[in-house]
Amino acid sequence: MPRPTQTRAAILTEFGADLEMQEIPLPRELEAGAVLVRIRRATLCGTDVEIWQGKMDIPGMLPMVLGHEMVGEVIAVGGQARDVLGRPISVGDRLGWSESTCGECHGCRVLREPVACSARGYGFLQRSDRPPYATAGLVETCYVTPRAEKLLLPDAVDDTLAAMAGCAAKTVLRAFDRAGGVRPGSTVAVQGTGALGIFATAVARIAGAGTVVTIGAPADRLGMASRFGADAVVDISGGSQATVEAVREATGGRGADLVLDFAGAPSVGVEAVAMAAQRGTFVVVGSTGPSSDAIALGSVMGKELTVVGSLNGDVSDYHHALGFFDAFGDRMPWHDLFGDPVPLESAGASLRAMAGHEAIKAVIDPSL
Repeated sequence: MPRPTQTRAAILTEFGADLEMQEIPLPRELEAGAVLVRIRRATLCGTDVEIWQGKMDIPGMLPMVLGHEMVGEVIAVGGQARDVLGRPISVGDRLGWSESTCGECHGCRVLREPVACSARGYGFLQRSDRPPYATAGLVETCYVTPRAEKLLLPDAVDDTLAAMAGCAAKTVLRAFDRAGGVRPGSTVAVQGTGALGIFATAVARIAGAGTVVTIGAPADRLGMASRFGADAVVDISGGSQATVEAVREATGGRGADLVLDFAGAPSVGVEAVAMAAQRGTFVVVGSTGPSSDAIALGSVMGKELTVVGSLNGDVSDYHHALGFFDAFGDRMPWHDLFGDPVPLESAGASLRAMAGHEAIKAVIDPSL
């Protein structure tokens, strides 16, 4: 079968508007180390929704293809491409990939930290009207660049979970790593009831937390959190003071040893500091907005809190996420997080549904 020279894609041309179905080019020549992949499954992330809404407007970023959680089948390979573990990539392989890194900057060479790469490249930051065009998930065929961190996928992890591992799952697991893990029997408070917050609830339970409290809304999301291991859930509709009091009550009045922000609301920092236990840890993961309410530094000092930032994740976190699903695939009803797969043409409606809290995590199958 001849290699395709163009692909159907769902294009974001205007923030908040419907996505446009277009044919966009694929590179005529594959660079050494590049791979052409037929997308089998893409899952939409909260970041996709925020970009679509215009909350992450970068001048000149449109038109673009959204989607950065995806897996596919290799249909062409440039040169002798290998994954990050040195395994050769061949036509027919099932592949996932993380962001590209330059390998030359201070973050890459001195810090040895891929998320600190000054030229870190996401597929969805590529304009769809400039080469190499189709590097994100909402396409039929994706061009995976030479420096994208590629991973051959384990057979035991299905396409949907493997796609989620590419951002949502790896982001959560990195946050727990940055916190130093979960001490068995400790108390954990999870702020947020989106896909990340519910997944974090399950991770805390599996990791051995004694009490897991999940904070958010609406009621159906809180019910989902209970199914994923929360011992107590707190509805934020009562306001900050009531939220903090409810968490403290659920933790025996002492507060949470570990508080993780997967919500990003302006008040989460203030609430996290107030609900954290003495010498507790607060991990900031979801606060991507331009501003937040000021926290009381005196409380941080007086409680001797540890405050840690955690940014997305790299290919090692992706590898850990795949291993997590391989090991714990039967421990939680993971697929309850996802909607039914829909075709590319329905990706815009899926973004609207997620923005309106009608869906937790949408699934796109371009073959439909």
